[in-house]
Amino acid sequence: MPLILAAAGEPMAIRRIGGQVATRSFLEKLGFVAGATVTVIAAVSGNVIVQIRGGRVAISREMASKILVSSP
Repeated sequence: MPLILAAAGEPMAIRRIGGQVATRSFLEKLGFVAGATVTVIAAVSGNVIVQIRGGRVAISREMASKILVSSP
């Protein structure tokens, strides 16, 4: 399921990153790689705030929709 559909506070495992090469590269630099654990903190004003690799990052809903996750 896309990350934007994940419940807040529930750790999810990243399975695949979709989108164009530039989008995938940008997300990879932020730590969004297959196998990593990500937790949605909140969805605010069209952005999704997530915790990944010990830090918090805000990404757009569009980018969050490209990240496919499942239960770890």
